[in-house]
Amino acid sequence: MAECGQGGREFTHSRQAFLSVGVRRSGILVGVKIEPSNFDFSSNGLRAAKLPSRISLEERESPLCAAAQHVCEWWALLILQDAFDGYSRFDQFQENLGVSSSMLTTRLKVLVSDGLLERRPYQTNPVRHEYVLTELGRSLWPVIMALTAWGNSRLAPGERSMVLIDAATGEEIDPVVVDAATGRRLDDSDTYVFTAGPAASDAMRERYHHRRRGPGGSHA
Repeated sequence: MAECGQGGREFTHSRQAFLSVGVRRSGILVGVKIEPSNFDFSSNGLRAAKLPSRISLEERESPLCAAAQHVCEWWALLILQDAFDGYSRFDQFQENLGVSSSMLTTRLKVLVSDGLLERRPYQTNPVRHEYVLTELGRSLWPVIMALTAWGNSRLAPGERSMVLIDAATGEEIDPVVVDAATGRRLDDSDTYVFTAGPAASDAMRERYHHRRRGPGGSHA
């Protein structure tokens, strides 16, 4: 049975529809900017989060660590993927994920609390609710797409259960992450590196101090 996806496009199953951050099509690189979100990436917000006690202070400050608190549970990613594929109702999520009602209720509450999904009524007698992506939730589409593409890259083409396509043409595309300003690919971890930001603690600054590179790529 077909379901209606974002923007009214028809998708045939919750595991068959997709998008892009930056894609290479016929030798042309197309970039899409990943917008900032409303997650609390500050050090105060991170210290308030429930993180493993063995994680060091500078790792607690990392925006990667903050993002992981919201979306790195497997169920969160799968529910979000279903939402991007156009599913919004409790029974649809339950059928796709194969989890109990109580477990799914708890998981949906977390995503609503995090501001990724909005719970709103679609029927009044009896009252029933659906769960739709918020603007913050939709901003995770490039992340979902990139993770899916990375997983597919470890498989032979014939082993892939779902692929990324251009919705208009049906052409399969290969996503890449690019810099929004220059269009340069960012997959070279020696050329593009993290460093301490303006709100970094002393521990975070020390973490990256020894990694600074001088002229010609030598360490400072």
